[in-house]
Amino acid sequence: MKVGDYVVRKEFFGETKNIEFKREIPSKHEKFLKDIIAFSNSTGGQVVVGIEDETCIVYGIGEQSPFKLSDSISNMISDACTPQIEVDISIQTIEDKTILVIDVAPGKFRPYYLASKGKETTAYIRINGTSRPADARKLKELELEGQSISYDSMQDIGREYDQDKALLLCRTMKKIAIDACETEEEKAAVKDMTIEKLEDLGVLCRVGRKLYPTHAFDLLTDNRNKAAKVQCALFKGTSRDLFIDRKEFDGPIYEQVDEAYHFVLRHIDMGAEIKGVYRKDEYELPISAIREMVANAVLHRSYLDRSCVQVCVFDDRVEVISPGMLYGGIDIETAKVGKSTCRNEAVAEAFHYMHIVEAWGTGLPRIINKCKLYGLRTPLFEEFGDGFKVTIFRKVSNESEKVSNEPEKVSNEPEKVSNTFEIYKALLIKAGITDKFIANINVVYDKCNIAEPFGQSNVQRWLDCSKSKATNVMNAMKKAEIICKVKGAGAGKYKFVEKIN
Repeated sequence: MKVGDYVVRKEFFGETKNIEFKREIPSKHEKFLKDIIAFSNSTGGQVVVGIEDETCIVYGIGEQSPFKLSDSISNMISDACTPQIEVDISIQTIEDKTILVIDVAPGKFRPYYLASKGKETTAYIRINGTSRPADARKLKELELEGQSISYDSMQDIGREYDQDKALLLCRTMKKIAIDACETEEEKAAVKDMTIEKLEDLGVLCRVGRKLYPTHAFDLLTDNRNKAAKVQCALFKGTSRDLFIDRKEFDGPIYEQVDEAYHFVLRHIDMGAEIKGVYRKDEYELPISAIREMVANAVLHRSYLDRSCVQVCVFDDRVEVISPGMLYGGIDIETAKVGKSTCRNEAVAEAFHYMHIVEAWGTGLPRIINKCKLYGLRTPLFEEFGDGFKVTIFRKVSNESEKVSNEPEKVSNEPEKVSNTFEIYKALLIKAGITDKFIANINVVYDKCNIAEPFGQSNVQRWLDCSKSKATNVMNAMKKAEIICKVKGAGAGKYKFVEKIN
């Protein structure tokens, strides 16, 4: 049987986040209306009248006229709830019994509540299949959402505008944007960030003729929000029983993204596959998907929530947990196909300018596709309590390497032990190489743990990047003269310079 947009079969009857069963309209109408309100304040859903919630037995509405009952329910909702909730009521038949399906769409004018009792106690929301009153934080978010106001673009009350700090932020944002570019043409296309553009993005706001910082400005600079942190942990096994390593990153939120991302890279494996004379090294997980997970969590979290973003590495998976459920009436299935409503519009605009994220709503599909290309399990997306969790799964294996029957090439060259990356880094800085490229080169260096020649294709695979970016990374290393060409290893093969005086 299909109830509205939800397929319901008797053997699977049961309430979910999006479906509520009612044998009849209760005498205390609030018990019925709270589900209508909760669906309006959340992702929408359906209330089915004529099915008992505990037994899932179909009773139907009996001898009542379905048309009169539909009108009665519509009037009840209209009279009791504010703002007005519009519902679509359909009459359906199951097992030769008549039921009513009340379809509630996500509301645009939140919060919805009982007019007689006020929003502080009756602005219900949907959490884990139950309807509960919104707490003060969630109620505030619903109010802002109903007014189409993004919290991060609101004035940071009590803080004065600091022009020097604003100009520093402009320079920093442009530098990050340029460092993220792969070609000289892309770098040239990066426009200056100015005070006026910060205002346009919502990072600054104007009250009268005066400029003031917004919450986004604080998050991108001093970050005085004690909950605006990323907590990272490496656990032993598959549970949270034992820590092996943990770090907490604060400061500007764009720095948190980079620091948390590299924390994960330090704690996932590098696999090796030897085929013939070549050894191929790569991370076990798509690193671009990891960065996407962390960036999305920092960008889309609720900054009204007093919890932190959590990044957890287990033996079998990596989890990223973000405070706040999906925003704006979007459900998980909708988000997975690339649709979203942005909770933090000013931060989103800033991250987009800095090339930390791409267009809104594209993050989940990219994570899914990257994992598919790696032959991994489909990532798991979950709402739990008042948070959102993304999980990607590691390949559990006792083998650290896949070795073919062909013999491994043995090099007569000494292993790369003479230099540390700090020496190479100094040369890169001297050559004018950007911080972004230096970070990528560091990843390449970490993978080159034997004196094995490598080329553009290796760099492309290690960095999980485009061919053009890999070429630019190679060119940067050549410019700094930290790699040298290897003769007899094939065209375009290089290795790190063994000794630097």
